[in-house]
Amino acid sequence: MRYNSSEHSKVQAVQPEVSRAEADYQRLRAAYLELMRVDPTHEVALAMIGADMDRAHARLQTVIGLPALAFTHEPSVVLRRDADRITTDQE
Repeated sequence: MRYNSSEHSKVQAVQPEVSRAEADYQRLRAAYLELMRVDPTHEVALAMIGADMDRAHARLQTVIGLPALAFTHEPSVVLRRDADRITTDQE
């Protein structure tokens, strides 16, 4: 697929914003998993990080042109599975 010059300019302009949104999401995901590893009893902190992560994911979707999903304030299934694996590995 080839872009014309105006489409190419739009793609180039949005790349830094996509990178920032992806970095924010990955940073929050790593913080969530680290907190689950260190102390999974901090339910309020986990919920707050999870909500921030949902917002970062919605922002990323918006930036790349996808419709944003509704906020769930619950970690995704994959994140919950990763967190559960970390806690069971510690036991």
